Amino acid sequence: MKNVVIGVSGGIAVYKVLDVVSKLKKLNINVNIIMTKSATQFVTPLSFQSLSQNYVVCDIFDDPKTWDVEHIALAKKADLFLVAPATANIIGKIANGIADDMLTTTIMATNAKIVIAPAMNTNMYKNKILQKNIKTLKDLGYHFIDPDSGRLACGDIGEGKLANTDKIVDEVVKILYKENDLEGKKILITAGPTRESIDPMRYITNRSTGKMGYNIAIEAIKRGAKVTLISGPTNLEVPKGLHKFIQIESAKQMYDEVITNLDDNDVIIKSAAVADYKPANYYDKKIKKSDDDLYLKLERNKDIAKEIGKLKKDKILVGFAAETDDIIENAKSKVIKKNMDFIVANDLTKEGAGFSVDTNIVKIIDKEGDITDYPIMKKEEVANIILDKIKLLLGHLE
Repeated sequence: MKNVVIGVSGGIAVYKVLDVVSKLKKLNINVNIIMTKSATQFVTPLSFQSLSQNYVVCDIFDDPKTWDVEHIALAKKADLFLVAPATANIIGKIANGIADDMLTTTIMATNAKIVIAPAMNTNMYKNKILQKNIKTLKDLGYHFIDPDSGRLACGDIGEGKLANTDKIVDEVVKILYKENDLEGKKILITAGPTRESIDPMRYITNRSTGKMGYNIAIEAIKRGAKVTLISGPTNLEVPKGLHKFIQIESAKQMYDEVITNLDDNDVIIKSAAVADYKPANYYDKKIKKSDDDLYLKLERNKDIAKEIGKLKKDKILVGFAAETDDIIENAKSKVIKKNMDFIVANDLTKEGAGFSVDTNIVKIIDKEGDITDYPIMKKEEVANIILDKIKLLLGHLE
């Protein structure tokens, strides 16, 4: 899980930062808040605490909530430090190395990327001293989210409104997630179950929800990849920013779409739970109930991952193995037989792993047979571990 520390300084736009916190939390980003004394006059710390689900630090002399030196602990914890709204006063302090409160002290101590979203009266924003301070910080590598123009709280019209909260969140996410380290890479992901029809009413399927594959797609998009998602039937929202979304139902349809899109992609991630078998005969009318037992003859579907393994050349192929026994042996066998670069194996019998939950417990096994165990974690965290490993492999190929 990524960690963002938000420094809130005093301005009428403080209330808008509540929306920023809420939106970041919905993206499964942990948020800690530091408020200046003047910021607490606009919005209470309790409001930020309720949304962030973390205690809010306001004063360098507050009683510590942990045994860590608080400003150092938060400085180290931050993957990104956002200052919003940033007043002329706080920008001036940061630019001149002044550290006289918890917010400025923590900023001085952090190695995280610092993002500043100014908000103030338009004349203050255009003031040459402020613009000099902004230039100083930009030259030092600080990132600024320019304010919007419009009617300000003071009644003036012009530049100085805090940027739209969606824009702030988008910028934070873009910087936070490796700054597009997969930009230019094309990734094909399969997700969800397949359905093999028996008659117009009935079909064979499995318990896959598609959550793992969709999470991989979402995280890959955040990291700049061009993503094609081929999905069986799910109840999930189609991720925003996809290059292509292809809806399928049967294993045959998924095979056809994967082969069609294979040449156009650098990486194939086979996270779909594809039916191994299908009914040998399809009944075009509903099978009527009778007093006799019903026997269905099943025939083998094509093994999509195995077929890709034959055709992949220098492409990266990642597979999944959802097992209930002999996890490592079965996964190792699949890596070799299907010419995979690595496989993500999980035990469906373990609590917190499998199809219907938001977490997973996985082992990653590569083609050399090396095994890496991971503890229970959110599926989006698993997704980034997979993408990190893919990034390393892509680097070796270049």
